[in-house]
Amino acid sequence: MTVLLDRPIAAPAEPRRTAGARPAGRDPFIDLLRVVGMALIVFQHWTIPVLSYDGDRLTTGNALSTPGVWVVTWVSQVMPLVFFAGGAANAISFGRSDRAAPPWLAVRLRRLAWPLLPLAAVWIPLPHILLTLGVPEQPLDVGAKLTGQLLWFLAVYLIAVTATPYALRLHERYGWRVPAVLAAGAVLVDVARFATGFEAVGYLNVLFVWLAVHQLGFFYAEGRLRRPWLLVVGGFGAAALLVTQGPYPGSMIGLPGAEVSNMAPPTLAMLAVGLGQIGLATLLRPALLRLPTARLLAWASPRIMTVYLWHMPALFAVTGVTVVLLGVDTPRPGSVLWFAGWPVWFGLLCLVLWPLVKGFARFETPPALPYGTGGLRVTLVATGLIGAGVLTLTVGGFAPGGGPFLAVLALLGGLLMTVPRTRG
Repeated sequence: MTVLLDRPIAAPAEPRRTAGARPAGRDPFIDLLRVVGMALIVFQHWTIPVLSYDGDRLTTGNALSTPGVWVVTWVSQVMPLVFFAGGAANAISFGRSDRAAPPWLAVRLRRLAWPLLPLAAVWIPLPHILLTLGVPEQPLDVGAKLTGQLLWFLAVYLIAVTATPYALRLHERYGWRVPAVLAAGAVLVDVARFATGFEAVGYLNVLFVWLAVHQLGFFYAEGRLRRPWLLVVGGFGAAALLVTQGPYPGSMIGLPGAEVSNMAPPTLAMLAVGLGQIGLATLLRPALLRLPTARLLAWASPRIMTVYLWHMPALFAVTGVTVVLLGVDTPRPGSVLWFAGWPVWFGLLCLVLWPLVKGFARFETPPALPYGTGGLRVTLVATGLIGAGVLTLTVGGFAPGGGPFLAVLALLGGLLMTVPRTRG
């Protein structure tokens, strides 16, 4: 890996810097990765569901379970790129600050947690209201739970953000050895998982896999990703070897009926595909920066979290009307009806999402409060509370019960702890 991570890539768009330097402005390549990554996530979530309702139960399938179509997921599963872009953005942001962890982390916590409050304000009472209006319980329960399960990304990203100041210190001291050790940890976890059959141990790779690609973002922030084509060949080549010779499925998303998932928990194959994606994106960087994307990025960047949080509620709203109420099931994936109906389906989803984005995007900017400077202990407790709230919603969703209320209380407690009184 030393040949990959030691010298600048060609034609940088801005001056190269170390992890502690102060870059002049935003990096359009990182912004583009985040926006395109979110667009692909939404596109995939809206396209792959195969939905049917028999008058009692809503059944959900996956269009990518069609034989041979799994290869698409090596490009469409962009979570590795999202974590890579997050690592670069966190390194740039921390380098621009005074490198004091508590205030930097407090700002990050507010930006991550604040947009969750309107989502909770809508979804905590909504299931009760809809049940009262006669909406079938099972489809409603599916929607309420999946809306919360989508927050797994925020729970993991919160860990990555919290670790950033300390991961940067390791990066400055040990460089490429840090992602190498994380990758080795992913290997050991998978060996233990498949050798013992104890699936739970695989969830340790939530840390090893996602923190490894997040750590690679630090190298990009310094301009030290050299020869990205080696990442493309090595990453995708290793993934192909793992899939054909190992216990890993070809799909990089979970499929119905599959014994093993590369995503939940993430596997070494997911890490290999992530390396390939990072190399490919870096190879395409000069061409991507020549695209006229300035207006797109200016509009989309401040709305990314809103789109992520509300695109699934938009899906459930359209599903409730078309599939549950009108009884229009998803045509067989790949059929003429499926292709003919897809533009209508996608258009309806965009029509529902648009007012949600317009109404809730304002919550991406936390309110202007008299923010003070809390100590490390207070900030870490706040992180723990916010993390507990997000994790509670990830596991149980917004299904009726006490879980969502406790989650919101934890979120509010964590947010309040990031607003200590300023000393007079």
